[in-house]
Amino acid sequence: MKAGETAGSADEIVVDDVRFGYPGAPRAVLDGLSLTVPAGERLAVLGPNGSGKTTFALHLNGLLTPERGTVAVGGLTLGPDTLDEVRRRVGLVFQDPDDQLFLHTVADDVAFGPANLGWDRTSRDAAVADALAAVGASDLAPRTSHHLSGGEKRRAALATVLSMAPRVLVLDEPTSGLDPRGRRELAELLDTRPETQVIVTHDLPFALAVCPRAVVLDEGRIVADAPTVDLLRDAERLGRHGLELPYGYAPPAATPGQAGG
Repeated sequence: MKAGETAGSADEIVVDDVRFGYPGAPRAVLDGLSLTVPAGERLAVLGPNGSGKTTFALHLNGLLTPERGTVAVGGLTLGPDTLDEVRRRVGLVFQDPDDQLFLHTVADDVAFGPANLGWDRTSRDAAVADALAAVGASDLAPRTSHHLSGGEKRRAALATVLSMAPRVLVLDEPTSGLDPRGRRELAELLDTRPETQVIVTHDLPFALAVCPRAVVLDEGRIVADAPTVDLLRDAERLGRHGLELPYGYAPPAATPGQAGG
């Protein structure tokens, strides 16, 4: 085992009593947050603006470091000596795909991570081809990201992460800016992926379509943890934590076809 590693699946996430606050903020953004995501699960993280969702996501691959508590991926506790390995295991897709698409072509963007890991040209080219094929975007390789649609950018941004063969995917508001077709295509794509997934989203119908389990984060703590369909049926509980289903939308009585359900 590597230093700092304990027994556990390489895909499992364990967050234990994490506290984090930004300098000058009146209160902690995360305050005693604990959560376990078993290997292969797709988990939705729901909550109102300011609840700590994105801050939580940034902790999962070490872009932020807890003031107290621990984050472990596959039994490897995040710390200075394990940061590089955790980042290889956890791929983070930002809310704005332009944060991950900044080079001359999409192929260059997708190759950027493997190049930084020191992969040779043959390995990089294979990783780029495999990642773009996995998201149905092989035709985007020679194109410039500035000329892509919102849905194309989402696929390309996901490919930049998949090219490094992560064990865990963390997606922050992945449906932001997508039309209904783009949302459906993204849900279908995520349904085919084997990685453990943590999906931070305001999009409650999308959460139901993709994630069998959901948690609600409010004031830096997990305040609900249940099957997604059960949470969405409880309008009173959603309302207590600043969440509301789209007008006219009602969750089904059962969840046939729900990913993992």
